[in-house]
Amino acid sequence: MQILGIVGPESRRLCERVGPHLDGRVAVVEQRDDGSSGNGPSRPDGVETAYGLTADGTWTGTGTDRSLDTLLDDLAATYDHALLVDFPDADVPTVSIDGAEAENVVVEASTATDVDLEPVLDALADAEPYVTLETLVERVKASPRAERAGAIATFTGCVREKDGEEDPRTLSLTFEKYEGVADDRLRTIESELMEREGVEEVALFHRTGTIDAGEDIVFVVVLAGHRDEAFETVSDGIDRLKDEVPIFKRETTVEEDFWVHDRP
Repeated sequence: MQILGIVGPESRRLCERVGPHLDGRVAVVEQRDDGSSGNGPSRPDGVETAYGLTADGTWTGTGTDRSLDTLLDDLAATYDHALLVDFPDADVPTVSIDGAEAENVVVEASTATDVDLEPVLDALADAEPYVTLETLVERVKASPRAERAGAIATFTGCVREKDGEEDPRTLSLTFEKYEGVADDRLRTIESELMEREGVEEVALFHRTGTIDAGEDIVFVVVLAGHRDEAFETVSDGIDRLKDEVPIFKRETTVEEDFWVHDRP
């Protein structure tokens, strides 16, 4: 899922301009500071979430148990784009209207009408996608080869806080990839693994940027005819990713900060 932020007055109007230019399913997530639930259904005391559903599938909802990250996790598996309205701290390409401040401004304009959409759409397309394990599972399940599959196996790698009892606690890892090479190598590994007997689809993804302790780093998903091929290919997939894809890791602990490949 590709994400674009919009901050400032007339944000909703810019959403109306951008939305028709995006392929696939589009979601809008709007920051509300007044605690209102918009047109969502009433939520009785003691109930965390309430939904309203009509016969034609139109729904509304309100609840108390969603952060921006958890909401994006839910959307990523089934939506192609998300437009974030008035989330200035979100680390995504952001359009600023009328001087509104944000973390990662890529386009500025006085009004929504003045925004040149071409650089906005380019920045959106160039940004790293928001991918979850569920995103990749849904991708392989949609394969035309899925009718021959009876197994989906997955691997998720996350940031480990401590390797041993005496080790300093890891706060975060930062990953940088060799642009233009890392992605090509990932696609090559996927293609080569799919040449195996009984393996129908393979999806690999490695996040970049700074990832905090406990958060997910890397996903491997394999769609196969049987569990034996699926498990073996998942194991080989993560091994090959770590050995062959040029992604560099910097570790930040409570004591120091260092590039892992520089350590003895």
